[in-house]
Amino acid sequence: MVAFVILMAVEWLSYRLDPDNRGRPRHGFSGRDTATSLSIFALGRITKPIMAAAAPLGFLALAAWITPLHLSSHEWWVWVAAFVMVDLCYYWAHRADHRIRLMWTAHSVHHSSEYFNLSTAVRLPWLTPASLIRPLWFAPAVLLGFPVWMVLLTQSLNLLYQFPIHTERVGRLPRPIEFVFNTPSHHRVHHGSNNPYLDKNYAGVFILWDRMFGSYAEELEPVRFGLTTNIETYNPLKANYIELAAMLRDVHRAHTWRGRIGYLLAPPGFHEDKDATSPADSGHNRILTS
Repeated sequence: MVAFVILMAVEWLSYRLDPDNRGRPRHGFSGRDTATSLSIFALGRITKPIMAAAAPLGFLALAAWITPLHLSSHEWWVWVAAFVMVDLCYYWAHRADHRIRLMWTAHSVHHSSEYFNLSTAVRLPWLTPASLIRPLWFAPAVLLGFPVWMVLLTQSLNLLYQFPIHTERVGRLPRPIEFVFNTPSHHRVHHGSNNPYLDKNYAGVFILWDRMFGSYAEELEPVRFGLTTNIETYNPLKANYIELAAMLRDVHRAHTWRGRIGYLLAPPGFHEDKDATSPADSGHNRILTS
């Protein structure tokens, strides 16, 4: 945390000392928005023991119990393979965060800032139902024989890598790096709420997954950060639960079981009165209030 705070301070000073608006407009910082992000993070640290007690290992423990495969952590290649496999699992978990409404109720918290800086990286949800389900996407790594502790450790390294890419202060990196790895440019696209950036660049470390699975977009036009319908609040409690409350209202008002299940498991733009989600409402950043 000390390192995170130092880096956030350095980024803030860089905006004050060198605005650097010559190439393209940057959103920079908002004191109230940064305070909201840090408040959400602090509340998450306080409530983390509650979630840990509610779901100590869950799906990963079950996967470890049923798998006949057991890889040794003494082999160097197992570590490399674990890092790559966990990153692939992260890609699909992250994609589910955007394409399954229940998962989006948690992940939308991270996207709710209309700014993109290092404080946005720690704007993470807490005490949400989706947090109990998300480990399911990492169970395949355990089923392949990687120890649970190794999966959790490499997952932490994966998330650590993603902290410094939440910034506008870094432009394009050399092309070989941009081709293989997730970079600030790629992740700015991911946080965009304007087309052609919706539902793009889910990568954790390797942007190759997005290139392989058809979800890649290059940063070409200015990015508008935030949600397609922004939350318009700096209250950390509201920011953490506003989409969960909206989903529960939709489920309660639904007239059919198809509607109830759809509001839980379909993409965020689902509506039971439509045969299919319209392109205009299928964006991964949408907050539904109907």
